[in-house]
Amino acid sequence: MWERDEVILLGHRGYMSKYPENTLLAFRKALEAGADGVEFDVWLTKDGKTIIMHDETLDRTTNISGRQKDMTLDEIKKARVSGQEVPTLEEAFSVLPEDALVNIEIKDVDAVKEVASIVKENNPERVMVSSFIIEALREYRKYDEETILGLLIDREEVVPMIPKLKEELNLWSVNVPMEAIPIIGFEKTVEAIKWARSLGLKVVLWTENDELFYVNRNLERLKGLFEVVIANDVEKMLTHLRELGLKRKT
Repeated sequence: MWERDEVILLGHRGYMSKYPENTLLAFRKALEAGADGVEFDVWLTKDGKTIIMHDETLDRTTNISGRQKDMTLDEIKKARVSGQEVPTLEEAFSVLPEDALVNIEIKDVDAVKEVASIVKENNPERVMVSSFIIEALREYRKYDEETILGLLIDREEVVPMIPKLKEELNLWSVNVPMEAIPIIGFEKTVEAIKWARSLGLKVVLWTENDELFYVNRNLERLKGLFEVVIANDVEKMLTHLRELGLKRKT
């Protein structure tokens, strides 16, 4: 399901530029707006349930505070993200159509076994598991040899490890931040991407700040060098990809 002849668009934490991030509402709205799927983050609760939350605590996004790993699911379900519940991984799969792609970012190594179990029951072919935590990807492979894996890049020191990790983990992609461009420059970013692609890896582009896709025509200049884009504003990115000829018109 991830091998396509056009660029795949995922909503970052759902449709987070317009709706409460990492909520079922944001996931539904991302798909309604034209995304091929969604990206979200998972943690394990105190009682072993897998919830969708970006931060290590509920402080920033909900009306209560505390570390989710110190709380039970029942306690977390009392929280509200701008009026929305904190969803579980199972709940996300229950509302996402069978043809919707799902990128699960593992934030918590302890969540790996439970994530693998849930993925197995929910059409693994549509799932990509990604993480910055190399040990989380290693642990995931113990339970699931088939689901595609993406290595999230957040520091230059990881780059020399990519060839070995590709073989060890059967990586599908490197997930590259657009933030690399202002840090190391556009040309060095392109060189790194081309090198990763020469190893047989796909490239997933993501960012905390969508403006980096558009400033200096960055995404346009990277045309042909990526397979997936993860964007905060789904509709704006969909329009841009169509203008670049990377998405079919509807």
